[in-house]
Amino acid sequence: MPIVLEGIYENLPNCIVLIIYEKMEGKVRRDRRGFKWYCPGRILPTSKIAIILIFPVLLFVSLIWAATGEGHPERILKRGASGETVLKVQEILSTLGFFTARPDGIYGQETEIAVIQFQCANGLTPDGVVGPETWGILHKAARGEAVNRALPAGARRAEEAVSIALAYLGTPYVWSGSGPSGFDCSGFVAYIYGKVGIELPRMADEQFAAGIPIAAGNLQPGDLVFFSTYEPGPSHVGIYIGNAMFVHASSGAGKVTITPMAKPYYQARYLGARRIIK
Repeated sequence: MPIVLEGIYENLPNCIVLIIYEKMEGKVRRDRRGFKWYCPGRILPTSKIAIILIFPVLLFVSLIWAATGEGHPERILKRGASGETVLKVQEILSTLGFFTARPDGIYGQETEIAVIQFQCANGLTPDGVVGPETWGILHKAARGEAVNRALPAGARRAEEAVSIALAYLGTPYVWSGSGPSGFDCSGFVAYIYGKVGIELPRMADEQFAAGIPIAAGNLQPGDLVFFSTYEPGPSHVGIYIGNAMFVHASSGAGKVTITPMAKPYYQARYLGARRIIK
């Protein structure tokens, strides 16, 4: 007779579920995610004794596993996913102030941007994918533990500029493009800052002359970062988004993308930063 532990079952690792859920008798079993398990023959009496002895320990570990959320078997989520798990992520991000739309269980652009902002605020790689590390911080938030929240809406135009810039991830790189269907690097920066009411010069070298010089160790989201690439001087520009990352229209990537400041190509060509919004 199967033993079913409602509520606990969904959080247990597969090996323990197999022990709890049903007696193995040489038949094909199917776990909660649809994977087939083959049990060749009956369990020997000695094995039954071992299971009885070790089961309390396994159950205790599983209960801790389930209660803490560590090792929770959520799948990796990215744009295009949908369902209750996506809805759960949206609700947590909404509580923290990152997701401002109505949670609908669909992992679209707005959810991806909210995830990126959450990752930036909490020192994670801002890839827009809810993987194990991002799940770990989300679980802490769901348990009421302290995590970094979004700044209040409208508190800083620099944060608003970053949010708008992230909304254009994947937009094609177009030489001399000023948006919104295509950008070059300086056209992208000028367009984004124009959206928050700040007029910037069109060219990267002119943008370099604007604002306040900022040391690399004092960068804040919204600062402009400059590089010497295809010609001497400030010939490439992006917007710093936090966690040592910047968003920019990249000719190499062929689109608006996020790049680590520590990437060797850009690290070797870094010229400096400017703060446009005080």
